[in-house]
Amino acid sequence: MSESNNRDPLHGVTLKMMVTQLEEKYGWEELGRRIRIRCFTHDPGLSSSLKFLRRTPWARDKVEELYLATPWQTGDAWAQAQKRRNK
Repeated sequence: MSESNNRDPLHGVTLKMMVTQLEEKYGWEELGRRIRIRCFTHDPGLSSSLKFLRRTPWARDKVEELYLATPWQTGDAWAQAQKRRNK
């Protein structure tokens, strides 16, 4: 399947990219309110969150859902990449 035909909205987006962008947008405190998992509410950090999310499919699903539901600014690099892919 060619990249231009791929309809997966998360194609090319790593878990690290998702968590980093969500943390930049919301901060750890708000992220912990939106997704009630301990790695976001108690001493949060990128590496510990990634370790937990990679081992816990249900938690990763919640992160992916929030990432897809988040309104991103048109100036975001991710939003621009998505526009290019969908053309």
